[in-house]
Amino acid sequence: MADTPPPIVQTILSCRCPRCGRGKLFKGVLAVHDRCPACDLNLQQSDTGDAGAVPVIILLGAIVGGLAIWTEFHFSPPWWLHALLWPVITIPAAIVLMRLSKSAMIAMQFRHRSSEMGL
Repeated sequence: MADTPPPIVQTILSCRCPRCGRGKLFKGVLAVHDRCPACDLNLQQSDTGDAGAVPVIILLGAIVGGLAIWTEFHFSPPWWLHALLWPVITIPAAIVLMRLSKSAMIAMQFRHRSSEMGL
């Protein structure tokens, strides 16, 4: 285990453990490991709740909605093209942004509440 935690931006972008920077944070698409596989940090005490989801929904909804309106007025594609195009863009973007958001929430909780987490 490292003496000092890795830089917070690095841990957020790599979705790694905020304490050691080596263990993967996610065991699935959005499911967080119970413990860090590398340093055994208890990740169950980190609660991201809806704090990460709300900004992602608002930001992504505004971007995709704006792009859909712009596309409609500039190109006038058929409705089925909208139905095919936007889910292909929105779903992967939502997953990536949610992973980064959850990673940021866990990293911030670790940095600011590590004494409460028994670390």
